[in-house]
Amino acid sequence: MESLRRALSGLPEQPRVVASGNFATPWELLAEVDRLLPTYRLWVLNAQPGIPDREGVELETSFVGVGMRTSPRLHYIPSRLSLVPLLFEKANPPDVVLLHTSAPRDGSVSLGTEVNVLPAAIEEVRRRGGVVIAQANRYMPYTHGDAVVKLDDIDLVVEADAPLQTPPPWQVDEASARIGQLVAGRVPDGATLQAGIGAVPDATLAALRDRKGLGVWTEMFSDSVLELERAGALDRDRPIMTSFLFGSPELYAWVDDNPRVRMQRTEATNNPAAIAQNPLMTSVNTALQVDLFGQANASRIGAKIYSGFGGQTDFIVGALHSRGGQALIALRSWHPRADRSTIVPLVDEPVTSFQMTAVVTEQGVAGVFGHDQKAQARNLIEHAAHPDVREELWEEAHALSLA
Repeated sequence: MESLRRALSGLPEQPRVVASGNFATPWELLAEVDRLLPTYRLWVLNAQPGIPDREGVELETSFVGVGMRTSPRLHYIPSRLSLVPLLFEKANPPDVVLLHTSAPRDGSVSLGTEVNVLPAAIEEVRRRGGVVIAQANRYMPYTHGDAVVKLDDIDLVVEADAPLQTPPPWQVDEASARIGQLVAGRVPDGATLQAGIGAVPDATLAALRDRKGLGVWTEMFSDSVLELERAGALDRDRPIMTSFLFGSPELYAWVDDNPRVRMQRTEATNNPAAIAQNPLMTSVNTALQVDLFGQANASRIGAKIYSGFGGQTDFIVGALHSRGGQALIALRSWHPRADRSTIVPLVDEPVTSFQMTAVVTEQGVAGVFGHDQKAQARNLIEHAAHPDVREELWEEAHALSLA
């Protein structure tokens, strides 16, 4: 690709390349860029397996995906997702932006399933005189809102058609289904929903099909929102607000040219002040551990980074400030692979979030917000912890002056 070689000429010695992440990576374009650049920094959110990972490539992100998680070249940059645009502006300016877009239409393309931090990256590259390159794909749905990018803001469009990735569905086991039912029992008609990634959020949304007038203001969604739409649970007069999405080909077909689905840049979707304006805002996220002080670790296993802050902190703050809102941490009481309790005396890892409304496990619902610290600990032990560790947790609670 001589045109691509020319577009990349004149870059600094080790340019920072920001590429679409999650399940919208422009694989063909990224492979060609990797072939042409001997050394560079690659910045991707929630990178999936297959990204370039070799000597000469430094991997950067503020949310670690499985494609970067075990790499010795990973540079994790802690940040709330809502603040990543400030990273691009101040600390980590991009030199190249690689987009995965729809086919051109009326002088524009759409970012399709992945908007997120890309508008901020495009603006910063344009300001700095860098390069914006798009892989245009007829399989990418044309979505609206901040997803629409003028062709004038793109230096080179490379056509490469390929079906979008569809992640495997989450397996909703008995424990996840029970947690979903408990969370759904707290969600009234007319609530606004945000749910994270995984079996528990999916089980929660599946248990809400009998509700009416629900809204969606979220960082991301998958097929469970389409199921709510088909069940008649969503308010048809309210747009569905999100920043990225992934799921089945059926989901991609539904969002294509759908005016109700409004794709927003992450500064908008994850702005706690904007989140708080939604009625009965209900944030449902998960964690690796919650301790007796109500602190959640959703980012690290030991000292090793597993994922990152993501949008959890943004949505917890926003939901707590919403009239009638609530921020829920939903997780299994026992981690099956680690074979240990997820309710612990005190998290050893850096804290991702705290002061949630309640913690929900398959054991029950433990109220946190509005309770003194001893009541918080008691609720977590009696209503959220696995029975096998409750006696041990009571001993630890005494040692921590929580009982």
